[in-house]
Amino acid sequence: MINIVPILKNKKEFLELLLLADEQESMIDLYLERGEMYALYDGDLKAACVITDEGNGVYEIKNIATYPHYQRKGYGKRLIEFLLEHYKDRYHTLLVGTAEDTYTEDFYKQCGFTYSHRIPNFFTDNYDHPMYEDGKLLKDMVYLKISKNG
Repeated sequence: MINIVPILKNKKEFLELLLLADEQESMIDLYLERGEMYALYDGDLKAACVITDEGNGVYEIKNIATYPHYQRKGYGKRLIEFLLEHYKDRYHTLLVGTAEDTYTEDFYKQCGFTYSHRIPNFFTDNYDHPMYEDGKLLKDMVYLKISKNG
């Protein structure tokens, strides 16, 4: 049975999992303590996420990660559904940032997110090492959104 629980303390105990979605610990440190964290269990730990209140009804999913051997089994989608329901009375816009042209971007679109904006050179300017996905250098951060007002 799937159980999603808030993580109120010792969030760094989940660092190994969070690093799967954001591979630099110093970047995770920028949002981990100010964000609200949730862990998804289905027997054992399968996935976790961190969401932040950016003000004025805007929330941002800063990290959502599923252990590789549990990916593509619906756990990430279940976390998104949980966040949409749990925060429904608090947000007018839910943002998520990801690298462009990746499986992750497609995942968010399948969950109902649409293109919002991009930050050019985000990965090359903010990370201390080049990052690659499927052999492609990650440069721009693409933001996707779900907005209640269109």
